[in-house]
Amino acid sequence: MYYRTGPDGRVVNVQLPAPDAADTMRATHPEDAALVARLLTGDEAAFRSLVEQYHGRLLRLAQVFVGDRAAAEEVVQDTWLAVLTGLRAFEGRSGLKTWIFSILTNRAKTRGQRDKRVVTFSALLGPHAREEPPVPPSRFTASGRWSEPPEQWDDVTPERLLLQRETRALIDRTIAGLPDGQRAVVTLRDVEGLDAAEVCNILEISETNQRVLLHRARARIRSALEQHLRRR
Repeated sequence: MYYRTGPDGRVVNVQLPAPDAADTMRATHPEDAALVARLLTGDEAAFRSLVEQYHGRLLRLAQVFVGDRAAAEEVVQDTWLAVLTGLRAFEGRSGLKTWIFSILTNRAKTRGQRDKRVVTFSALLGPHAREEPPVPPSRFTASGRWSEPPEQWDDVTPERLLLQRETRALIDRTIAGLPDGQRAVVTLRDVEGLDAAEVCNILEISETNQRVLLHRARARIRSALEQHLRRR
């Protein structure tokens, strides 16, 4: 069976061998098992649905590691090819989504290195980012108390904020402007919904680094939202 995509030619002519009975039982995540089984039987609709669900998300993450959109598109295409050719080896020890993101990240890092773009997380943090406080020191008094408390969101819930197009656009712009390390972590944690252990495994960073990067990213996003709410 050959998989193909639409006219953009992202994935073409990938042949899967016929599945055996064991293949359909490998995914330990129940929500993945049926999908993996369909993919292994060459279900084009299942693969098309998977591409529609994840292609844009993979492209966004790839751009953290490579220099431009064209390179990111190539990385994502390589990722889909790797997903298809490696599907029989998927054993379900992680979720299918985590597995796909791991493949993408590995290929994006390799491409970034090939293009002479530094992608180690120590470099992504930058020489000044390590010392950057997540909240401006001016927000505190000499005793360490808040001089200007965080904006109260009691009557503006995150759910309501996300429903507002302008607020979501602000969040997207803020994430896009974050340092690469913070952007990768907050994208995987808060946009894609992966847990800390999955993010550490995908990005090959320690729990401490993951926690610091996520805290700084969230602080920047919250600060941008506070400013936005004050102007309303």
